[in-house]
Amino acid sequence: MLNFRFRGEGHRFCDGLTRRQTLRLGATGLFGGLTLPQLLQAEAASKGSEQQRNAKAKACIFIFLEGGPPQQDMWDPKPDAPSEIRGPFNPIATKLPGVIFTEHCKECAKINDKFTVVRSHSHNDNGHSTGYHYVMTGRRPTFADGEHPIPTNELYPSLGSIIGRELGSSGTVPPYINMPHHMSAGGPGFYGAEYAPFVIEADPSQPDFEVKDLGRVDGLSEQRSELRQRLLSGLEQRRPRIGRAAAMSTYYSKAYDLITSPAARKAFQIQTEPTSVRESYGMTQIGQSALLGRRLVEAGCRFVGIDGPGWDVHFNCFPSLQGDLIPPADKAFAALIMDLEQRGLLDSTLVVMMGEMGRTPRVNAQAGRDHWSMAQCILFAGGGVKPGQIIGATDKQAAAPISDPVSISDLLRTIHTLLGIDSDKEYPDPLGRPVPIVNGGKLIPGLIA
Repeated sequence: MLNFRFRGEGHRFCDGLTRRQTLRLGATGLFGGLTLPQLLQAEAASKGSEQQRNAKAKACIFIFLEGGPPQQDMWDPKPDAPSEIRGPFNPIATKLPGVIFTEHCKECAKINDKFTVVRSHSHNDNGHSTGYHYVMTGRRPTFADGEHPIPTNELYPSLGSIIGRELGSSGTVPPYINMPHHMSAGGPGFYGAEYAPFVIEADPSQPDFEVKDLGRVDGLSEQRSELRQRLLSGLEQRRPRIGRAAAMSTYYSKAYDLITSPAARKAFQIQTEPTSVRESYGMTQIGQSALLGRRLVEAGCRFVGIDGPGWDVHFNCFPSLQGDLIPPADKAFAALIMDLEQRGLLDSTLVVMMGEMGRTPRVNAQAGRDHWSMAQCILFAGGGVKPGQIIGATDKQAAAPISDPVSISDLLRTIHTLLGIDSDKEYPDPLGRPVPIVNGGKLIPGLIA
């Protein structure tokens, strides 16, 4: 069963509330706190349709810049606008002729022939927790912004849970993983706990980083653990389990295999990466999370959700953007694309980077930018995406799309299509009503190769 425990986190939104998050999902003493028995049920649920087998993308790394990255200070600059709109950052040329980014996106500017920027994503939910819910589920939330249950999506499944359910794992790691903490709208909804994410509740940039849920119980030797497994097997042979009990027995067995699998444990050991590779991503939380995401995709994970907090920049925002936010995200994304390409994984790995909203066109009286969901940018790479494009455009203030507007339903339908998932497939909710994977929407024009 789910066993949530919450604690305060260091970053706060503008509503003043501390963002609570899940530390772990409870389990039995045999697995030392690991919840994989239910999570691994997702693998058995997916047989793999012909559409999935033919899809280029086999996995997705989803980098979520929580709080709202400012579009005009990053990938959609307006150098001819007044200073109170364009901000203090200078435009720079990119690899694509005629396309400009701002000066703090210099790593992405060098390789933007390898990814595509959608500049015209727009929706009308201007809240953090509600916007996060909307992006991750495609459904309007039933709670008010400022309420912070974890996960927030108690009814509708998140993007990661859907992908995990439809594709299952192709290796020994869980199909759906969050880091460096639980994504606030990343829950399984009515799909149930078996489709919840495995959460890495630790910062991979820290020297003492480890995935504690993969450790054995203190005082329980390997021999004693194996003895318990043999005893359990013997009991089940004498009294075979049926129905739900039989299924859960299978998932407990897979969970045990995971914590005893050298290959699975190796996937989480980011310390084995060469120093040069780690430094190319940046020794930051977002950089090392991106690197660990690559390792987990290599090991068979289908959806890695990386939650990058801190983008709620209402006050004196430009020093933070210049020093703490834009350069680490820029470096992490560019390094991930190049690393995946060099390893022959970019064609089969879809990479998406976005937030729940953009920021206001006009700088406010406190030298910050406020909430603005009517325009933001999304970066797409790999996994069947046609690279080297700018799709859509905003007006002179980066306030609203003037061409090719992209909705949340469009975004989700496109992601699922790239992964070979039928967006119109339906599952019954708790009341028996059919709920499609995506509620409407169309494919983003020109994005799919």
